Amino acid sequence: MKKIALIPARYGATRFPGKLMAKLGGKAVITRTYESTVNTGVFDEVMVVTDSDVIYQEITQHGGKAVMSKKEHECGTDRIAEAVMDMDVDIVVNVQGDEPFTQKGPLEKLLQVFEGEAGQQVRVASLMQELKDWSAIEDPNYVKVAVDKQFNALFFSRSVIPYPRDKQVKSIYYEHIGIYAFRKQTLLEFTQLPVSPLEAAEKIECLRYLENGIPMKMVVTDYMGVEIDTPEDLEKAARLL
Repeated sequence: MKKIALIPARYGATRFPGKLMAKLGGKAVITRTYESTVNTGVFDEVMVVTDSDVIYQEITQHGGKAVMSKKEHECGTDRIAEAVMDMDVDIVVNVQGDEPFTQKGPLEKLLQVFEGEAGQQVRVASLMQELKDWSAIEDPNYVKVAVDKQFNALFFSRSVIPYPRDKQVKSIYYEHIGIYAFRKQTLLEFTQLPVSPLEAAEKIECLRYLENGIPMKMVVTDYMGVEIDTPEDLEKAARLL
């Protein structure tokens, strides 16, 4: 299977404008994300897909690969679908541009679900990690996911799921990590689906799959990186360097 990683990189951001060009240890966040993804060694090709001349120049001037996309996209998945349309590829991994500590282990586990006879049935997969800090579980900036016994996603929400009505029942809470792996055709099909009601309400794009009956396989990882959503996240990431 030919496997590529595409990193959607939009310059504008509601909570932290220009965050991908913010400096993290002397390098732009997007550059660190690109380099860490390349350094995993699990992809045949890695490329940034951006609507920004500034980000395009940042990547290419440092020897990386980048392509320009149009600005009018609902989400990062739509952006990479535009780029992949004419590519000869089997599996496309969407690595978020604000994940500067992308690691090899979780990506290998994610790609493994597409292998073997059982893997032929998997159309899209993503990562999740256990949340134990109750303040994070309650925080709407942490997207939670509930799964069935086969680790297929049941629902994604910014709310607490499952809600602990019975305090005596011990529940496991998972945070969705926004790294997706798609079969190319499934990725292209996503762009043909209109934004769904739950997706619009929660602002979580993978709900579009669930609302259209497309299962999403979830893979547990112990990855505890930092997603740069706020200036405070950038400070936290700097302490990890």
